[in-house]
Amino acid sequence: MSKQTDKGLVEQAKAKEWFYTYELPDGSTLPTYHGLNIQAIHDTRWRMLRDCLDERFGPAEADRARLSALDLACHQGWFAVKLAQAGFGRVQGIDARAGHVADSRLIAEIHGLDGLSFSQRDIHALDAGELGQFDLVLMLGLLYHLENPVGALRACRALCRKLCLIETQVVPGISGYVDYGSYEFVRPLKGSFGIIDETEETHGPEASLTGICLVPSLEALLWTLQKVGFSRVSVLPPPADAYEQLRHHKRVMVAAQV
Repeated sequence: MSKQTDKGLVEQAKAKEWFYTYELPDGSTLPTYHGLNIQAIHDTRWRMLRDCLDERFGPAEADRARLSALDLACHQGWFAVKLAQAGFGRVQGIDARAGHVADSRLIAEIHGLDGLSFSQRDIHALDAGELGQFDLVLMLGLLYHLENPVGALRACRALCRKLCLIETQVVPGISGYVDYGSYEFVRPLKGSFGIIDETEETHGPEASLTGICLVPSLEALLWTLQKVGFSRVSVLPPPADAYEQLRHHKRVMVAAQV
């Protein structure tokens, strides 16, 4: 890629606003379109993700060249880019919005990262037979925007060879027992899903595509991950200075191992 082309791509990126505080190879940063300190949650997610990767795959980048990663709902590609920079040999980002895919491809081209690709796909229509399996699957900030979170977790398991990391909002859990068709048949509750209405926000770049969102409790998330086929699930501890929702357990990051 020529320097002239590089300059043109950078100018194209700087002409718009971004969800992430991207640092470019020349040291400059891209303007963001939100007034809040949203980058704090991305930075916390990355620190937790990075520590988990060091523990599960080893800290040396050279050891990761044979590893593959899939970033579901990659948005503008920030985490996919981070994984490629961290040494993963093949990284694929998937998003349902064409604009996000175009932005991600622009950033990847600016950074000149090999083995990094992006495509527009619906998570509920993903075919593991077509895509294959990945050593690492990311689902960050997606699950609580879906109306079929269980189906999405099944897709994660089908696509995952070793480790899946899920970061999501959670709702308060419900425990106890219910009469299940008759007072003679009593079943225990395995957590709960809260319904969130995003129907007026479906046009937004971070909202649900359908507007109907089923948000799990932590108990429901852990139980469901095991039932769809993950052998071991654990909640990752947030750092002491984490983004406030992760620090106060209103959001969680869960590691699910095959």
